[in-house]
Amino acid sequence: MRAGRSSGSAVVLAGALALGVFAAPSAAAADTGITVTDMVVNKGRPIVVGTSATVKPGFTFRMTWPSGVELPDAQVSPFLYHDTTAAKGDADGGIYISSVGCGDNGSQPADCGGQFYIEPRYTLDSNNDATTWKIAAGAKIWGPDDKLKSQEILTGLGTVRVLRAAKVTSNATPEPVAKGRTLTVKGAVTRADWVKHKYVGFGGKSAKLQFRAKGSGTYTTLKIVQADSAGALKTTVKASADGYYRWTFGATSTTGGATSAGDYVDVR
Repeated sequence: MRAGRSSGSAVVLAGALALGVFAAPSAAAADTGITVTDMVVNKGRPIVVGTSATVKPGFTFRMTWPSGVELPDAQVSPFLYHDTTAAKGDADGGIYISSVGCGDNGSQPADCGGQFYIEPRYTLDSNNDATTWKIAAGAKIWGPDDKLKSQEILTGLGTVRVLRAAKVTSNATPEPVAKGRTLTVKGAVTRADWVKHKYVGFGGKSAKLQFRAKGSGTYTTLKIVQADSAGALKTTVKASADGYYRWTFGATSTTGGATSAGDYVDVR
């Protein structure tokens, strides 16, 4: 698939691209003369992916190309990989673009941007994919005869972490409760399993139990509780005032953070 000149101010390559678009160049492939700098993926934040919803993290970069070549004929297609080499990752376990575009006014460098396309059921087939991914790009120069003149894989463009999405629930009982009586606050910590395609218990994860009094905009941490092997949370507190109880925890090296909705308790 080749990007052509669009009618607007950008050159756009669209669609969930086939792996062959980024195939590693042959031994005879020549340096394109294209350079890519200032690559930023997902605004510098980790990419958090669940079990079913398609995720389309954005990216931006700047590119230059050889003089005498028009921008539509200088093409850059970023991708992510975490294998040994970009060529191997490109063929197995890569994350590819759904669109990419560059300002087409002839000036250099050009500011470019687009989106990756991550459909968890098909893109991520192992929970080990929750790791640091490397950023690379396929670069191509096309001739006026629509024949490929040169191509190469540009590496060392940065890294981005891909994380398993997590969830946590909260339930405080009894409701209502007499002031000074004991409240039991339960919860369940789960995270995306990219093999089973469902959320499973996040055993051993520690979460903060927080309280926000009615009329206040601030949550205060009451205690930290470790989930059991199935991801269940449970603790007790003394009821002191009307308000909301929630569980929250931060991201780990493999899993995103999560915060439950506040469960309101009426204290009488």
